[in-house]
Amino acid sequence: MTNKLKFYNTLSAKREDFKPLDSSCVTMYVCGPTVYDFAHIGNARPIVVFDVLYRLLQHYFPKVLYARNITDIDDKIINASKDNNEPVETLANRYITTFQEDMKQLNVLPPSIEPKATENIEPMIDMISRLLKNENAYISDQHVLFDVTSMPEYGKLSKRSLEEMIAGARVEVAKYKHNPSDFILWKPSSESQPGWDSPWGRGRPGWHIECSAMIFKHLGKVIDIHGGGMDLVFPHHENELAQSTCVNQSHDYVRHWMHNGYITVNDEKMSKSLGNFLTVRDMLQQYPGEVVRLALLTAHYRKPINWTEDLLQQTQITLDKLYRSLAADEGPAHDAEIPSEFLDALGNDLNTPKAIQYLQKVANVINTDSENRKENVDKLRVAGNFIGLLEHTPNEWFKWVTKDAENISDSDVEELIEKRNHARKTKNFEVSDTIRADLKAKGVVLEDSEGKTTWRRVR
Repeated sequence: MTNKLKFYNTLSAKREDFKPLDSSCVTMYVCGPTVYDFAHIGNARPIVVFDVLYRLLQHYFPKVLYARNITDIDDKIINASKDNNEPVETLANRYITTFQEDMKQLNVLPPSIEPKATENIEPMIDMISRLLKNENAYISDQHVLFDVTSMPEYGKLSKRSLEEMIAGARVEVAKYKHNPSDFILWKPSSESQPGWDSPWGRGRPGWHIECSAMIFKHLGKVIDIHGGGMDLVFPHHENELAQSTCVNQSHDYVRHWMHNGYITVNDEKMSKSLGNFLTVRDMLQQYPGEVVRLALLTAHYRKPINWTEDLLQQTQITLDKLYRSLAADEGPAHDAEIPSEFLDALGNDLNTPKAIQYLQKVANVINTDSENRKENVDKLRVAGNFIGLLEHTPNEWFKWVTKDAENISDSDVEELIEKRNHARKTKNFEVSDTIRADLKAKGVVLEDSEGKTTWRRVR
């Protein structure tokens, strides 16, 4: 079973057979959002990528314990709450809700556990205490910091030597640090900032300790898979690895590190200053969630994606073709199996482009082989559903309309079809043809078949 799965491991820098610590329960942790704004398209990529991995693991193993955290205490959140003149908790909870709503639109399954940083302060304090006891950390000017020189292998995940990092450090380094690369485990909070009591005074945790503590509490000391974006390899995951292995006093922490590639927008890095900061919510105003999801899966997860209008339009066309192949079929038979060729593509380092090619191949067969149509429709449906696609009926899909479009409503379309049907019965073909032409001008195409009229929107 496990020899069917091979994934690239960032730590070893090679593709490896996936062998979980316990085949009865696979453990996976993925870094979730820092909730100070709407999720942008770069935030969505790891959520969608590792959702596909979650679905794949569930197929092969009896249980998958998947934790995806929410960082709800962070300086960015504190600053945003000041700008908005609202409590930190109010702002964070609002963006937690919008994040969950947006991911649902992308057909993302909820994780097994969705721990919040603020609900796991005690495990963080406990871990910091153990690092101090093990002499991997020190207290300076009300801060607790990890001493990177206490871990000889620091830098092994990102393939950076400590000497290089020290040499490349900026001149202005906080005076309370013994070493420029030391990182904060605990920092003091002012009266106006969120804070918790600790042995080192009232304060709040550093970012890196949050994930380590939540993994220890909810998944255990050693987990099978840790995922996230390529931008997290250093410093976040490097620091996680350092502090967790030092607490464990063992080399074991994560058996398999997986990271997805970057997203650029029209060949430029996404940023608010460039005016190309694209939120998932904005995208969902213009395209169905499945279009956004498929666009995020068109490139191999370790490769970069250049996010363009052309990419979205081509993805829309691809999905339109797939849905047309399904025609009026309601869905796959209950005993429909996921095709082995499709599973093999996903099992080979999550090769979603090859899996998508399989969907397109089956759709082409459906359109040319009427004899085995039902069997192939079942294959297309079950394979598409497996990666969170083709979850609508064709009728539902082609009636989707952009949220800001001033198109004719569904009820008005139905009313005009009734008028047209009456005109046809009374042989008033001039009225019938005029209604068809008017609807087409409004982006609605009518199709008459076996005495019935169906309709779909064209985009």
